[in-house]
Amino acid sequence: MKIKKILISQPAPADLEKSPYRNLAKKHNVDLTFFKFFEIVGIPASEFRKNRIHISDYTAIIFNSKNSIDHFFRMMKELRETVNEDMKYFCSTEAIALYLQNYIQYRKRKVFFGAQYFSDLLEIMGKHRDEKFLFPCSDEKQTEYTKALDKAKFKYTKAPMYTSAPKDLTKFKLDEFDAIALFSPIGVRSLVKSFPDIKDRKILIAAFGTSTHAALKENGIKLSIAAPTQSAPSMAMALENYIMGREQDTVVSAKNDSSKHGMRNTIATSAKRTRPVIANKEVYKHRMEEKKAQAAARRAERAAERAKKEAAAAAAAKVEEKAIKTAAKATPKKATATKAKTATVTKKPAATTTKAVAPAKKAVTPTKKAATPAKKAAAPAKKVATPAKKTAATKAAATKTTKKAAASKK
Repeated sequence: MKIKKILISQPAPADLEKSPYRNLAKKHNVDLTFFKFFEIVGIPASEFRKNRIHISDYTAIIFNSKNSIDHFFRMMKELRETVNEDMKYFCSTEAIALYLQNYIQYRKRKVFFGAQYFSDLLEIMGKHRDEKFLFPCSDEKQTEYTKALDKAKFKYTKAPMYTSAPKDLTKFKLDEFDAIALFSPIGVRSLVKSFPDIKDRKILIAAFGTSTHAALKENGIKLSIAAPTQSAPSMAMALENYIMGREQDTVVSAKNDSSKHGMRNTIATSAKRTRPVIANKEVYKHRMEEKKAQAAARRAERAAERAKKEAAAAAAAKVEEKAIKTAAKATPKKATATKAKTATVTKKPAATTTKAVAPAKKAVTPTKKAATPAKKAAAPAKKVATPAKKTAATKAAATKTTKKAAASKK
């Protein structure tokens, strides 16, 4: 069956040139229609508190999607809590890890991510088994991620922070599409809700992930294109292989998908990891070269930043050394200046006058004491003056008597 038009149950990429669907649109002239089959609704903080989960009690967080990142930090804001700087972040892919830059300083945090599959992340988590893991996720009871964590015997806490609500898809005419690409069980539920007769329609169904495969089987819908597989680790590559007429690795069913769809459930195995085989070698080489160039650019940026920091630290150290040397040279001059100031102060006459005044005041005090006997000496002088007054009176009386005697004789 030729494929000319595909309905993809995902939001449209920001730049189709950089998306994995570029080859389908340009190389194979396929018309792609992007539409998300469901919407994510956040669980309010009042309901989340009923689970009695205290985020500050955990030391590591597992993120398997961008939705989990958005709603985790939304919940932190509603709960008015802050994330510890020592928190470790474990992301299923590098793209999800880089998405953390919208909320944290990526280079100052401990971020780990898997190479391609969730099992790759489990291998990394196996080296940090002592951590207390928190898994922000949807309110679904069990998913392929929780099954993998349980099988690997990790101690983690499931923290439902959002739920999925199906959208109305009746505006689409399914007869116009040759294939539909599904990525989650909620997408399958939305499709069945809007089109109950989907299993009877002649349309190819492509599905990604074991949980999506299981949802299709439960609803009796035939799975035609499965991903991921060894030759098609992504949905875009699985669709391209089908369009080019290549044989599928086998359409992965819910029974045997654990061993063939590319997701390994074991953490550590003695055998070496096998790389996914891409049918087009030129595409594979081109992608590997792009990844190597991007990795080299990131390393160059980090090296440049380290060099800048080291240069700034060296410049600051030189400035400090110069400041210390100048301070050491200036200290003896200041000491001599202070000594000179003290010497000049001792030579000032004002200081001598103050010292000389003190004995002068002491010398004045005996003069006052000496003045007191002078007053006492003056006292007898007054007493001496009294007999002088008496002699004058007697003389006057004598003259009067002599005058009277002379008058009588006459």
